[in-house]
Amino acid sequence: MKTPATRQRAEQQGRDAEQLAGHFLKGQGYEILAERVRNAAGEIDLIARKDALIAFVEVKWRKRAADLDIAIDERRLARVAAATEIAAYDYAKNGEDIRIDVILLAPGASPRHIINAWMP
Repeated sequence: MKTPATRQRAEQQGRDAEQLAGHFLKGQGYEILAERVRNAAGEIDLIARKDALIAFVEVKWRKRAADLDIAIDERRLARVAAATEIAAYDYAKNGEDIRIDVILLAPGASPRHIINAWMP
């Protein structure tokens, strides 16, 4: 069972990872539109725009780079997809394309950007 201190550390690590992912995306030419968008279906870590594309981004941080390969699964992506379905109307108002991306982060590893990670 996780203690409140453990949950708090995990929450802070998640926020730090989202900030790193945001900097990474900015370096790739994206504009960050929103962070930690919550709705009835779940949470989207980052929402970013590049040209006529809105990316709904799930960020995963792991202590070891070797754990990144199993950091995201279909169940987690399905939750992000459900949250995206609701949020898309607020962010893609001008006919922009939308997609769901994942950014995987670990100490000593380059960010891994999985473009269009959800394809139902």
